[in-house]
This record gives sequence, C-alpha cells and structure tokens, in this order.
Amino acid sequence: MIATILRRGLYNPSTLCRNVVATRNLHVHEYISMDLMNKHNIVTPKSYVASSPDEVENIFSSKMNTPGEPIKSVTLKAQVLSGGRGLGKFQNGFQGGVHMVNTGEEAKDYASKMLGQQLITKQAINGILCNKVLLMETLDIEKEMYLSILMDRHSGGPVIVGSPCGGTSIEDVAKTNPELIFKEEIDVTVGITKSICDRMARKIGIDPETHTFSKATKLFTNLYDMFRDCDCSQVEINPLVQTPSGNILVCDAKVNFDDNAQFRQKDIFSKRDISQEDSREVDASNYDLNYIGLDGTIGCMVNGAGLAMSTMDMIKLKGGSPANFLDVGGGATEQQVEKAFEILNGDSHVKTILVNIFGGIMKCDIIASGIIKAAESVNLKKPLVIRLEGTNAVEARKLIAGSGIGVTIASDLEDAAVKAVSFV
Repeated sequence: MIATILRRGLYNPSTLCRNVVATRNLHVHEYISMDLMNKHNIVTPKSYVASSPDEVENIFSSKMNTPGEPIKSVTLKAQVLSGGRGLGKFQNGFQGGVHMVNTGEEAKDYASKMLGQQLITKQAINGILCNKVLLMETLDIEKEMYLSILMDRHSGGPVIVGSPCGGTSIEDVAKTNPELIFKEEIDVTVGITKSICDRMARKIGIDPETHTFSKATKLFTNLYDMFRDCDCSQVEINPLVQTPSGNILVCDAKVNFDDNAQFRQKDIFSKRDISQEDSREVDASNYDLNYIGLDGTIGCMVNGAGLAMSTMDMIKLKGGSPANFLDVGGGATEQQVEKAFEILNGDSHVKTILVNIFGGIMKCDIIASGIIKAAESVNLKKPLVIRLEGTNAVEARKLIAGSGIGVTIASDLEDAAVKAVSFV
C-alpha cells in the first residue's frame, strides 16, 4: 500500500521514498504472515485458520473460548490476497470480508457465506476466491497506528515508515494529512538502531514515559530482523495497536518477499497460493515468461522490458490499449514462444496480437519458427501483426512468408501499432 502511494505520487517524494517501482514479489496470506511474525518474537493476537464452516464453529467454541466461561467475540477474516477486504463484497451478495462474530453458530453461518466465494474489493474488481478464513481474538484497542519497512531506491536501502493514523487507508492519510507520515532511513550495513526505533515510536504517538515505549521499540527491532532474515521486500502493518494495558500487537499484516531469494527461502515460497493469482501469470511463470495481464485488447509479445514498455506506449499513442506486458526475454526458445502465443490466443479480451522483436541475442528466425508452430498448434484466428528487426530478420521474414499463416508485416514500431489498432 505504501509502495502504491509512492508510485502514484500521492505523497511528496522529497520527504518519503522516491523512485519506487512495481515489482513481482511473493505475497502470502495473513495467517502465514502472522505465524512468521510469531517465530520472530513479534506479538500478534491469538488466531487460528480454518477451511470449512464446521471447523470454524469448532475453533470458536473450543479454542477461542473456554467452555463454562463468558463467550468472547471473535473477528472472522477472509483470507484472500487483496487489500480492502472489510469493505469488499462477495459475489453471492454477502457484504464484507471481515466480521465480528459472537457465537459459534454465527461464526459458522458467516463462514459458509465466505468460503468458496469470490470476494470483490477495490484491488480485485473481478473477485478473488476465499478458500480459508482466519479467526482472531478481538482486542480492546486504545490506539491504532501504521508501520511498514520496505526497500527504497533513493536511499539505496530499507526505510521504516510510520504514522499515528492506523486502521484506515494509508493512501487516504497521504492525501489528506501527508505530514502525519514519517520515515527513517536504515543503513543496511548497520541495521536498525535504537535511535531510529525511539524516534519512530515518538512520531507515531507512543509515550516515551510508559513501558509501552520499550515494547514498541523492541517490536520494531524484531520486525527489521524478520525483514532482513526472510528477504522481505515489504512488511506492512495496519493496524499496529496499543491496548489499554499498554501492550503492542500486530493486528493485520501484509508481507512480500523478494523473488530473487527463492533459493534461500524455500519454506516460505512453498506457501505460495497460486489460486489467488492470475492463471495466465502463473502459466507464464512456469515457462520463465515475464507476463502481467492488463485490461486492453491488443496482446503484445516483445523481447526486452524496455521494448515492451515502448510498444505499449506506442499502442496507447495510436489510440489502442495493451492487453498485457509480455517479455519473452533475450534467450527465448521456440517452446517459450509457443506458450506465449497460447496465452495470448486464449485471452478472450485480446482482439489482435502484436509481435515486436528486435533481434540481438534473441535471433529473429527462432522467434519466427515459434510463431509459425504456435499459430498452427493453437489454430490462431486473431489478426497478427509482426515487426522483426535485427539478427536474422531477413531469414525470419522469409520463414513467415512461406508458412501460409495469416500475418501483417510492419516496417517499424509505429507502423506496427497503427496496423494493430486498425484491427480492433
């Protein structure tokens, strides 16, 4: 969320992190984040995860409550990889992905309306499947705060960001009260220091004369240790709460991990839930293709991230809209090209396909062979526009010309974009 603020320019970059860009990082469910925090001595409310209404009822009655004692209410939270769950709506009409329940029967009833249903949120407008729910003890809360640690390109290392305004959208805080968002840069060679923790605790509203202050600074230290040791790219806590007794707990957390550290964090990456991801992106990743789905109608296949961005920009300039970012890389094989075509051809939103290849390491004739095989194997019916330049481009054009597949050859990128848009 805080990274979104930075990317969208909702906060003054001179006083917060600058030049933060979107990255493709592993995101795990809340219950996994909570378990990871507990392992790093970060205090969270008591909680249990469940996969069925009967299991929810049993946990409410036997684990969250003690028979014979007054019943305690429990917070029931849909486990989907999206923010804004509380304000979301399930496709069956049930409102809200976060509820307070007061009896086992109520917990079971609510869970039956959540599990197996698509939750629509402002971040997942097409809905995202809820397979699990988290039962969390309900706390008396005196104060809600915001805290996150993330990597910052400007400072060349991690920063800790905090605000006394927790429990609400941090984007809204950035719009209305940017002066209430604070950051401290962390020297990665030194780590988080006591002075950094002390300053941040004061800035988010914790009284330094209370025992809560030392608990908060200890939590900050443990959180940074987790961030470093687990190769996190972002840890976001909203809210971080203070109870009337002075305890500090993490009540909700979003944790992302650097994909480049997968070889080091095998246990964490084994918890990836592909049911929460775009099936096209999952399919592409299995073939080492860099794919991100968008909402346009022109499918793009390009080699190189910079060329892909330029291609999408040109499509927009010519009145079209890209349906995806798809970079086959500099060393793509025929098999990868075929898979790329299969993904584009199977996307119902794609009305035409634009291939823009500049051959360097990637030879154009290899791309052409993959295109021909793909067009035949997937029975391609959609208009296809191709621009090929660079290594073996002449040979590639000859291959395509003699293949018999329907294709429109473009002379340059601008010509390719114009022709692609004309088919939509």
